[in-house]
Amino acid sequence: MAAGRGTRVGGDVPKQFLELAGAPVLLHAIRPFVSHPDICQVVVVLSPTDAADPPPWLAAHVGELLAVVAGGDERSASVAAGLAALGPACTIVLVHDGARPFPPRTVIDEGIAIARNGHGAVPAIPVGDTIKRADEYGQVLTTVARDGLWRAQTPQAFPRDVLARAHAAAQAEGLCATDDAGLVERMGERIQLIPGSPRNVKITTPDDVLMAQWLAAQR
Repeated sequence: MAAGRGTRVGGDVPKQFLELAGAPVLLHAIRPFVSHPDICQVVVVLSPTDAADPPPWLAAHVGELLAVVAGGDERSASVAAGLAALGPACTIVLVHDGARPFPPRTVIDEGIAIARNGHGAVPAIPVGDTIKRADEYGQVLTTVARDGLWRAQTPQAFPRDVLARAHAAAQAEGLCATDDAGLVERMGERIQLIPGSPRNVKITTPDDVLMAQWLAAQR
């Protein structure tokens, strides 16, 4: 999923196209999937403008294994576009953020294994900070107990038919979602948490860019 513009990072270049250790963020995010022996197709969802004219470094990889499609105005519409582009051989689907350049191989492996058993899988890490709920003016309303709270990451893995039904139901109800697992949960389907990683950072702010640059230098 790389159709967003990432305005919080700033600058004219979308965050997924920023250079990181000599390669764009999106290319870092794609590599663990195209090199995985169990993955038969990778669909990169870009904005309609970028999909019509992909960057040369991405266009060079388009072929039987990798395709580029145009996304929608909302993330859920973009995921639906990616699902529609998959071939019939894909029975398990992993949805990943193009702005997460370092998806761990263990997360991909565990997600596939759980999805093959008919369930959804979400990598996550436990919330370690104290959580405050505040109003729109920044006034604290309450402290939220962090027991049982987890920070969800991607790639999230699902049986393809389960994810397709979840998105079809959401579309019929006019719902937009930023989390695919949330749509699957609404149908009463089981979602299993698997260990995520603090290194599986999502680039959202300039500080995230600095963290990703540091992590890339350690690889």
